[in-house]
Amino acid sequence: MAFANFFDRSAAAASQVLANFHLEDFKDRLSAHRVALSFDDAAVKSPEGRATLDLSVRLLARLYPVLAIHPVGSAAAEHAARLRDLALSINDRIELQDALVGTDIVVAVGNTKVVAEFAAIYIGSDGWRALLSRQGPVQSGLTTNPFGAGAAACFGAANVFRRIFAGQLPRGDLDDRIDLSLSTYLQESTAASPLPESCDLGDAYLVGLGAIGNGAVWALSRVPALAGILHLVDHENADLSNLQRYVMATQHDVGRRKVRLARALFEQGTLKVRAHPQRWSDYVNGRRKRAFERVAVALDTAEDRISLQASLPKWTVNAWTQDVDLGVSRHGFADDGACLACLYLPTGAVKNEHERVAEELRIPDAHQEIRTLLQTHQPVSEAFVRRVATAFGVPFEALQVFVGQPVQTFYRNAICGGLMVGLTGSCHAGTAVVPMVFQSALAGIMLAADLVKHAAGMPPASTTTTRINLLRPLAPVLGDPRAKDTSGRCICCDRDFLDAYRRKYRLT
Repeated sequence: MAFANFFDRSAAAASQVLANFHLEDFKDRLSAHRVALSFDDAAVKSPEGRATLDLSVRLLARLYPVLAIHPVGSAAAEHAARLRDLALSINDRIELQDALVGTDIVVAVGNTKVVAEFAAIYIGSDGWRALLSRQGPVQSGLTTNPFGAGAAACFGAANVFRRIFAGQLPRGDLDDRIDLSLSTYLQESTAASPLPESCDLGDAYLVGLGAIGNGAVWALSRVPALAGILHLVDHENADLSNLQRYVMATQHDVGRRKVRLARALFEQGTLKVRAHPQRWSDYVNGRRKRAFERVAVALDTAEDRISLQASLPKWTVNAWTQDVDLGVSRHGFADDGACLACLYLPTGAVKNEHERVAEELRIPDAHQEIRTLLQTHQPVSEAFVRRVATAFGVPFEALQVFVGQPVQTFYRNAICGGLMVGLTGSCHAGTAVVPMVFQSALAGIMLAADLVKHAAGMPPASTTTTRINLLRPLAPVLGDPRAKDTSGRCICCDRDFLDAYRRKYRLT
């Protein structure tokens, strides 16, 4: 049984959420369970059902070495071929089946009940509502709204993971039932406006095309009749380790510009999509007009988020993943609410990048040397790589490929990319947060949903922040009111920033 060629990254992510993680145990557990995606004609005849199936394959194929794609009915059988091609484009080592024989966990979409011998997780949607049940089919709606459908796929994948690793996830019981609106973030609520027939995003920006950005693109590219201009801003290329949680990425995409991959997913209709392969700061510096109407933030670090807030967007929506939960927050600037920077102000001493990299490479005394390497982009020497290999107790030959490469590349692949997890068999992902794919995808879908709701003039959320923990059953209350920073250190308390914001947008 073969695992994906980006499996080290998946193991690094799992090592951060599973108690008593050991690589071989992790592999054994994955190999011992067979996951199936079962669906019927009703599912494939529903736009929402097809969206749920598409994202479910994108989530499940990245982790599990065997996946059964089980159609029920002639239309479903025809659609299954496309889903199998999609799974292989993501993970060309995956073993695909078309029958339920040998499977023990079934994710079911449509109206057909799975026979009792399998552990079934039924998922579906109704517009904005994501539905899940362990008792019976929940059906999929006939709208073109992708938000409930996408969230349902994430809830389904999360429940599969929790079932397989129940013994290593404190309070990781399965959800018995979910009925959550991505319009209101209320549960068991049918009161929601339909997705508008047309929605003008105006001058909108999606900053960061990483895992969260991929989830946002999956959703936005499925919203019909969007108008306006969507700017995609990210300076990096996709690499192999990204496939662990970039839901839109396939093996064919490795090495390509992230923004260009994302732009290609949109049909160029009334929505114009512009790709900007550069950092946000460089993009802003190159602009003469620096008014930004709507900015969706999918960046990795607190520093980058604070820097983006300093460019004074008129309105900002931000999504994140962290150790256990994920969420979305919404921000103005010159009002009584918390700005984006308020949420990320450091509360204590923060280590510099060179200190953090040195510690995670287990050569803390080399922090000055690493500082120079980071600043000059000089390649790492053989002696440097040998010291790291010795510190981890792994053969130099396993790391030799990094000799002559920038220290950033060495650190990103060896620590963040999960290589050390594969070599040592235990958790060595450093302080970098490497979420599971279903966590990042849901954060991105929530980000896109809030961008569309704001552009459509739908009622704003009652709280600044909404949080979801996919490693536990869905909490009854998801709103998290975050207050404006009162220390006086935030830029939203600075008179010069406030005056500049009001002048930029002609506010009184």
